[in-house]
Amino acid sequence: MAPSSTTLSKLKLGKLRVVRRRLLQRYEHQPFVSCLAGLYGCQWRRYQRTRATPGDCCCSKVECASFLLLIVAFCLTLVFLYFWTEAQNDYNDFDWLYLHWVHKIGILMSLAFSIVATAVLSDLWRKQWTTLILSFQVTAPYLHVGGVFLMTLLSWPIALHFFHSDRKVGQVLVLGLYLVVLCALYMVPLGMYSPCLKDKDTLGPAPALIGHRGAPMLAPENTVMSFEKAVEAGGDGLETDVTISYDGIPFLMHDRTLKRTTNVREVFPNRTDTPAAMFTWAELQTLNAGAWFLQSDPFGTVRSLGVRERAQVQNQSVCTLRDFLELAAQKGKQVIFDLYRPPWGHPYRDTWITRTLEVIQNESSILSQQVLWLPPDLRSMVQEMDPDLQQTSGSQAPVQELQQKHIVQLNLHYSAMSPDMISNYAAANISTNLYVISQPWLYSLAWCCRVPSVTTNSLQLLNNLKRPLFLMTPDEYNTMWVLTDVVSFILIVLILIFHWWRERGLAFCSSNKPTLDQGTYSKFRTEMSDVWSVSSANVLGEPARGPLAVQPNLTTVSEQ
Repeated sequence: MAPSSTTLSKLKLGKLRVVRRRLLQRYEHQPFVSCLAGLYGCQWRRYQRTRATPGDCCCSKVECASFLLLIVAFCLTLVFLYFWTEAQNDYNDFDWLYLHWVHKIGILMSLAFSIVATAVLSDLWRKQWTTLILSFQVTAPYLHVGGVFLMTLLSWPIALHFFHSDRKVGQVLVLGLYLVVLCALYMVPLGMYSPCLKDKDTLGPAPALIGHRGAPMLAPENTVMSFEKAVEAGGDGLETDVTISYDGIPFLMHDRTLKRTTNVREVFPNRTDTPAAMFTWAELQTLNAGAWFLQSDPFGTVRSLGVRERAQVQNQSVCTLRDFLELAAQKGKQVIFDLYRPPWGHPYRDTWITRTLEVIQNESSILSQQVLWLPPDLRSMVQEMDPDLQQTSGSQAPVQELQQKHIVQLNLHYSAMSPDMISNYAAANISTNLYVISQPWLYSLAWCCRVPSVTTNSLQLLNNLKRPLFLMTPDEYNTMWVLTDVVSFILIVLILIFHWWRERGLAFCSSNKPTLDQGTYSKFRTEMSDVWSVSSANVLGEPARGPLAVQPNLTTVSEQ
């Protein structure tokens, strides 16, 4: 009994799909596919997809889950790497890719590491998420261009899916979502804000540079050598931390103990965890405050030091406040310092402020106007004892409140950076200093925000910047924006047209394939190689023995 026309049509349609699938297997990016299959799946032999119709997923649920893990791990790792890079200042057509078990384990480890590292950094450096927001402000124009570029590249697999899939709903959803995201990305600059998009004549001067504990990248922090290096590098001011010794000598030390920046373990092995303020000045003079710098190399800069400088580092000792102030007085530099109150049982527990003022007024030649007085304790008493000190606050407050306290300077963490905040305080004659800014991009942002001064670890680097990084006039960015969107749109249209044209060509090739009167095989030539596929003039004839089996007594009628 002859088959009905409906049955013949279904069988013919099925064979056409088989032919198209096999044509596409060899046509679609075979070198790229083979490379990816080898790298991710350890399958370096000829790689072809099988047992799947166009638009369907041809891998198991385990492979799909592995691919999703790969995508998630990549995204989280990308976020983590971006976070880590910006925080240095503080020190779909691949679902058929089979992953080797070694790579699956590696992906899981990368995913776990990314999650744990991001969680830990989020807990320890909560303020650093503000750094990301600030980085978006300065890099927003370039991130927009990068986003448009990535979306343009994504148009290739989107077009592949759209023209290969037989599911209309899936086609509309994928293409519709892609176009919505693309249009939104094209329009992002309309709501974009970047302080570095401004005309050069409105830029303002570069922020003054204050050496954070001197020049800690070039010499051991809080030593005479460090402050001398800061002056040589062009620092406009010097920042430090002051502690009172047990016998009343103010000296420079940031940490509560001496472990990190001295050899106290060798000299006083039983007092390693003793607060620094509980040592007498005679005991502090026996410590070496420079050798640790050569051993730990905290900024990776020791190799830049010469033989003479290394010897000088080895001879550094704990520095007194008096010596620090004398150096600043000789060089005409402003100073700012934190003052730590001694612990319980210390003789100067209640007189630490008056003792420090004595050094400023009576034991050094520095002018009071050169001192930015930061300690908030007993501020009214300090103003009465020395009204010429520049009162400095470490926290934001309403302008009226600051003026009542005679505050003329704010010393804030850089995460508080805001052009409006800085301009509002400047209008009330209150200057703003931001700490600690050591990366050029962050310094550039501060420059664009018209910050008066910054505290930094990298004086020698920032002082060489002649203009802010990423600075661009609005007209320049508008040109870049329009040009990027136009080029992207043209490329996407060309990609869609190409895939539409190729799909029509494949369909034409499939519908006009040569046949044999009594044979069972036909040969078709693609642009890359020959592909053998099963065909039959008799729909209900015997099935082929194999897709690549060629009988000796059969000949090909014609080739395309």
